[in-house]
Amino acid sequence: MSTALTSTTGGRAYWAVADCLTLVRRTLLNYRRNPTAILWQLGFPIVSVLLYGFVFGSAMRVPGDGDYREFLMPGMFTMTMAFGLMGTASAVASDSGKGVVDRFRSMPMAPSAVATGRALSDLLIATAELALLALTALAIGWTSDGGPGATLLGFALLLLLRFSLIWVGVWCGLVVPNTEAAGALYVVLFPLTMLSSVYVAPSLMPSWLAPVAAWNPISSTVSATRELFGNPGAGGGSWVEQHAVLMAVVWPLALVALFLPLAVRRYRSLSR
Repeated sequence: MSTALTSTTGGRAYWAVADCLTLVRRTLLNYRRNPTAILWQLGFPIVSVLLYGFVFGSAMRVPGDGDYREFLMPGMFTMTMAFGLMGTASAVASDSGKGVVDRFRSMPMAPSAVATGRALSDLLIATAELALLALTALAIGWTSDGGPGATLLGFALLLLLRFSLIWVGVWCGLVVPNTEAAGALYVVLFPLTMLSSVYVAPSLMPSWLAPVAAWNPISSTVSATRELFGNPGAGGGSWVEQHAVLMAVVWPLALVALFLPLAVRRYRSLSR
């Protein structure tokens, strides 16, 4: 009986992984057949870097009079991870609206595969985005002075933020009625990224606005990566800025703890 139980448990784990990889392959094939989608996701960050770094860079201030492009790049890395939420929400809303999610639910596949497949595929795309953006940053003069270990940890924190926002995107995609509504999330996401330390240090903002920007979860990842990369503008006077690396872990874990169960519950309640 123990052997049979172990075999059954092992079989379920095997099919959960196999079904997850099948859905990852499906997502990547969709990108291959629709290259404009991936070109937009990869191209937008590069254009943003060139725009803010060269067009607005000369007019921007950095605490300690550091180089603005080095100050900017951790913010752009983080912004790219944050805006990935829209891609996740739009893809999930499209599958839900077309009945693809309902078909998955009716098939003999692991129930977890829909969510894990989406999470893994989006994380792979995010890794490609970060790699391309890092190459662009190096080309315009950005460097990481924090050493190999700190640099890798910085990029790991960026992917942790993206991972947490995947679950926010999955939940939003299952809640909104269509892809147009998912696209409207930009109205919320854009001011959220602007009201952070992505482009300007909170210390340079009005006194009533600085705490709001400093406690923005996006700001914690930005400040943590600036610190780990050895770029100017890291730190700050508030507690949350002084413990940016810690909060860059706490905020994403809190988002996962909140939105992963919400996404699973919403998925299970579909078509009831």
